[in-house]
Amino acid sequence: MPTQPNILLIVVDQWRADCLGAAGHPVIQTPHLDALAADGVRFTHAYAAVPSCIAARASLLTGLHQRNHGRVGYRDRVPWEYPVTLAGTFAAAGYHTQAVGKMHVYPTRSLLGFHNVVLHDGYLHAVRQRDPHLIVEDDYLWDLRRRHGVDADTIDNGMGCNGYVVSPWPYDQMLHPTAWVTTQSIDFLRRRDPSKPFFLMASYHRPHPPLDPPPAYLDIYRDAALPPPARGDWDGGEGLPHVSQRMHALDSPKPRDAAQIERARRAYYAQCTFIDHQLNRLIMALLEHHVLQDTAIVFVADHGDMLYDHELVAKSLPYEGSAGVPLIIRPPQRAGAMGGRTVDAPVELRDLLPTLCDLAGVPIPAGIDGQSLAPFVAGEQPAWRAWLHGEHESGRFSNHWLTDGRAKYVWYSQTGREQLFDLTADPTECHDLAAERPNELARWRVRLIEELAGREEGYVQAGRLVVGRPVSAVLRSAMP
Repeated sequence: MPTQPNILLIVVDQWRADCLGAAGHPVIQTPHLDALAADGVRFTHAYAAVPSCIAARASLLTGLHQRNHGRVGYRDRVPWEYPVTLAGTFAAAGYHTQAVGKMHVYPTRSLLGFHNVVLHDGYLHAVRQRDPHLIVEDDYLWDLRRRHGVDADTIDNGMGCNGYVVSPWPYDQMLHPTAWVTTQSIDFLRRRDPSKPFFLMASYHRPHPPLDPPPAYLDIYRDAALPPPARGDWDGGEGLPHVSQRMHALDSPKPRDAAQIERARRAYYAQCTFIDHQLNRLIMALLEHHVLQDTAIVFVADHGDMLYDHELVAKSLPYEGSAGVPLIIRPPQRAGAMGGRTVDAPVELRDLLPTLCDLAGVPIPAGIDGQSLAPFVAGEQPAWRAWLHGEHESGRFSNHWLTDGRAKYVWYSQTGREQLFDLTADPTECHDLAAERPNELARWRVRLIEELAGREEGYVQAGRLVVGRPVSAVLRSAMP
């Protein structure tokens, strides 16, 4: 039997950092993830430096800072050509590697170092336009259509892929994409090579819209008293985004009606709880295959969702709801680490590649930017970065931000608007301190100038930030 620990990396899409019972959320029910946190370490200030699907996954799967992997916004159909990847590193170290669910890479069938990928990326416009029936580019639909005919589709309940209208899942609960990812992951445990340790990435498309939880899960929250969305003294201010300004399409509306907003929030929580329950299926399978104690389990999201906080939705924004992600690391139980702890250091998705290498005893590849979190998991207090730099190209609302986990500085590069938040006293960012603390604002501005000096966009000239420079979702200097 293998002596190195197995790795189970659970990735969810668009799950807010605060949407865990273990994080103190007043409504959401995540009992199995709470139990995982009680056995492991929860990072309270984990972030996606570029909070949208493709760029966030580039950080996770390469261990690189965005200036080096080159994706600083959302653009599909840009080839993934990286010499070092998370799965490739583990495959080279003798692991049997498998991905199930969402990859969101290009070309769609790129293995990115995995020995095998069982794919479901959800509804991607760019993919559907070149392969309308998803004959090649979605493994999930084959199972759905075997049960419900050749015309069955993931959007048969009428929901779009980025909207906040709610409609329950119309088919059998076990055919929901969330359950399917779990089933396929369990099947890998049956057919894996038992002479090797395994690296399994179970990648769930939800709670990302469509908001289509099974009816039983929507019922859980039907009568729950929801806390109101966060509202700040800056919401809708000049030079700042608003839900009415966010990009949308006819298939993905973003309602502003109060009743529809409340229903959307309930459905989002229902998606999370459904995933939580499905994860228990997967963890029980680890137990039944006698590998639970020897498996490191990591739970993380690619980014969050504003979910109508500050009258905003979705991602790509610098605020906690968008850029913050849940992160739980439960080491192999044979490692003897004490669980139930929290770590407040500012960490980022790029840190997971070196962390998983450390947990598995795999050499960390040279040239990556992430730092291993394994010392934190072991109860140590290692020297750590002073702050994180995040950003996202979003047209007029393109933004950069810095945080040390206690404060956050925001700069909108096209409007020049600056914001400053005290995350310790004001974790939902309701009070903008920019006008009240000019000296502190200036110190953070200098730090951002240091981060952006030399960037191809020309954000910094003569030692000052320059407003209105042309922006792009991809850095030419970092692309092959």
